[in-house]
Amino acid sequence: MNFDAHSDIWTDVTHHYLDGESDIFRKYHYERLKKGQIEGGIFVIWNDPPFDKEPLKRTHQMMEAIAHEEPDCADILKVARSYDDMMKAREEGRMYAFIGLEGLKSIGEDLDLIDEFYRFGARHAGLTWNEENPLATGALGNPERGLTDVGRRAVRKIQELGMILDVSHLNDASFWNLLDAAGGPVVATHSNCRALCNQRRNLTDEQLKELAKTGGIVGLNSFNEFVHDVESEQTVENLVKHLVRMVELMGIDHVGFGFDFSEFLCGDTLSSFSSQENPYTIGLEDASKVPNVIEEMKRAGFHNEEIEKISYKNWHRLIREVIK
Repeated sequence: MNFDAHSDIWTDVTHHYLDGESDIFRKYHYERLKKGQIEGGIFVIWNDPPFDKEPLKRTHQMMEAIAHEEPDCADILKVARSYDDMMKAREEGRMYAFIGLEGLKSIGEDLDLIDEFYRFGARHAGLTWNEENPLATGALGNPERGLTDVGRRAVRKIQELGMILDVSHLNDASFWNLLDAAGGPVVATHSNCRALCNQRRNLTDEQLKELAKTGGIVGLNSFNEFVHDVESEQTVENLVKHLVRMVELMGIDHVGFGFDFSEFLCGDTLSSFSSQENPYTIGLEDASKVPNVIEEMKRAGFHNEEIEKISYKNWHRLIREVIK
């Protein structure tokens, strides 16, 4: 089975909810995830463009959609708020989803809103998407600007609450500032190796090593522009080369999956972060194709115990350690 540490399914649920639909996860996502042997993961609240212009309004809108969806799909999906919730769902044969926060632009400088999101069920947070905000600077922001004083306080609050702290989308300055401010595991739920594909969202070898030292994990990202600079080379085989390098640098206990599938997102949303018409890795076009990654891992020399660690056991260990 596989744990996907980064999914935008709540974005799709919200779009359908606002169109008056219900039982959305079952209708549009369940069968695809089941075919891909995805047992669960982190589904994020993200202020997708153009809704990022009113980020708190959009966050509350998404929370409302999740609250309405949770009872509709309770027989097949558990919204997990603890390690025990996750394990109970597995025992019952249900999928599970932790609620994540992909960026905290919505809070401005009001750190009390993190408590509100935690009470709702959020157990993961990153400080930014690609933008600059009052907390930190994303990958597309000023490269000289890092964390603010408010951002440092947000880091401490996130970790004190027992939430997974995520550096995905931060620029390099904010990455290093965050590691200085943090204590305990820090993760990058959906990032690849910059040495193999020179994208700002990918991580340098030094960054990968430092995340491992915190006890954290990096999740392999399927988004094709983070796999290879040449479109025809954006393949599962080359994606797994990122995995091999991560393991060499970080060790087998600090690597997982964070696929960031986006085939179900609307065109306007896709165009906000992709320069290509189809942002899919060849052979990994959606979650149903995840077994292709496992097969390529076997061809690359990973044995069964290593595959189990990467596919779900490493994330389970971190969740047990971090989420209180």
